Amino acid sequence: MGKKLKALAGSFTESQLTATVKESAQQIWLAGLGAFAKAQEEGSKVFDALVKEGESIQARTRKLGDAKIGEVTAKAAGTWDRLEQVFEDRVARTLTGLGVPSQKDVDQLAKRLLELTAAVQVLADERARTKAPRTVKKTPATSAVSAAVKAPPKPAVTKAAPKAAARPAAPKAVAAATPNVAGKKG
Repeated sequence: MGKKLKALAGSFTESQLTATVKESAQQIWLAGLGAFAKAQEEGSKVFDALVKEGESIQARTRKLGDAKIGEVTAKAAGTWDRLEQVFEDRVARTLTGLGVPSQKDVDQLAKRLLELTAAVQVLADERARTKAPRTVKKTPATSAVSAAVKAPPKPAVTKAAPKAAARPAAPKAVAAATPNVAGKKG
C-alpha cells in the first residue's frame, strides 16, 4: 500500500505527503465529531418528540379507559340495585307469609299504643279529679275475662279432660270484652 501511495503522490515529497495525510485524518476526525454531535442533537430532538407522542397516546388511552370503567361501573351498580330490590321483595313476601309483622305494621302499632296510652292517661286524670268509681257494664264476655283473671282454672285431674278447658279465654273474646277507650275501633 505504501508503494501505491508513493505512486499517487508522485511529485509530492514525503513531508508533503505526511502533512496531507495528517490533514486528511484531521478532517475525517472532525467530520466524525460533527456527525456524532449532529446525531446527539437530532437524537435528543427525536427522543423528545417520542416522549410527547407517548404522553398524548397515554392521555387518550386513559380517557377512553376511564369512560369504559364508568360505563361498566354504572351497569354493575344498576344490576346490583335491581338484585338487592328483588332480594328485599322476596324476603318481605316470605316474612309476610310466615306472619312476621313488617316495620310499617310495628310503626302503626306503636302509634296506636301511644294514642291509647294518652287516652288512658286522660281518663285516669278525669277519674282522679272526680274520684267517682267507674262502673263497667258487665257482659258475658267481660265476666269470663274477669273470672279468668281473678281465679285461673284448675288443672284437670283426669286424663280424659280436654286440654282446652285449662286455657284462658280466647284473645278475640278478650278484645271484644275490653271497652274501646279511645273511641276508635282497634
